[in-house]
Amino acid sequence: MSENAQHHSGVEGVGRWLPTTIDTSVAHIARVYDFFLGGKDNFPADREAAARILKGNPGMRDTCREQREYLRRAVRFLAGAGIRQFIDIGTGLPTQENTHEVAQKIAPDARIAYIDNDPIVLAHARVLMADQDHGRTVFIHADARDPGKLLADPELTDVIDFTQPVAVLMIGILHFLPDNENPGELISTLMDAVPPGSYLAISHGTPDFAPAIGDAVQAAYQASSMPCRVRTSAEVMALLKDVELVDPGLVLLAEWRPDGPVPDNRQRITYAAVGRKVP
Repeated sequence: MSENAQHHSGVEGVGRWLPTTIDTSVAHIARVYDFFLGGKDNFPADREAAARILKGNPGMRDTCREQREYLRRAVRFLAGAGIRQFIDIGTGLPTQENTHEVAQKIAPDARIAYIDNDPIVLAHARVLMADQDHGRTVFIHADARDPGKLLADPELTDVIDFTQPVAVLMIGILHFLPDNENPGELISTLMDAVPPGSYLAISHGTPDFAPAIGDAVQAAYQASSMPCRVRTSAEVMALLKDVELVDPGLVLLAEWRPDGPVPDNRQRITYAAVGRKVP
């Protein structure tokens, strides 16, 4: 948590801290992602980073679009499977059909906790939750790399009942956790905290189908001071050891329970998977 913060109270879930300064001179993953999705909440450093990434993968905008579509399908599946609690880690800047909107359309009583560490995301969350009229949605300004602290956060425990099944969403975040940050231990800590019947949904960049693009994207993120580690299918599966994958298993984004025919020009640099914690 930045020292440049002030205490805040008001709209439920906005968080106890409202940062007063934002460092726009350094690219941030959430804002770069916003640029790829056509948003306007980004700055020159973010756009410069995006330009480097697009040189490595000219199809990155399509990848981000497919990832959002996968998120929505996964949330619909999870809500349809009876899940009423969602922890969305690394949520990013809001677009249309966010996790709470998709889940609460199916189950109005669904409860959602968004987790992110970008102050601009926090500011948008105030507006997002001001329109809340059913269910419960909170936003917690926190760093998921400290899962113990996150799981003990009173805002989280006020909304999420850890005696009941929870869906943990880690969409587009794991490839920003290098090996020395132990993403496998992070997942294990989170999944140890939830009961059997809970789910984990992930997406993860991979070099398996286009090694040159995977390496170029990884290098472009790193050149913009954003750690990145694309992983092979075996490495991603190792991160999913705490869950049993539901059909169709570990597949490309567009191949995970598509709403229609999978296009031949689908992006081939990101995996998707949803797994269930079993007794």
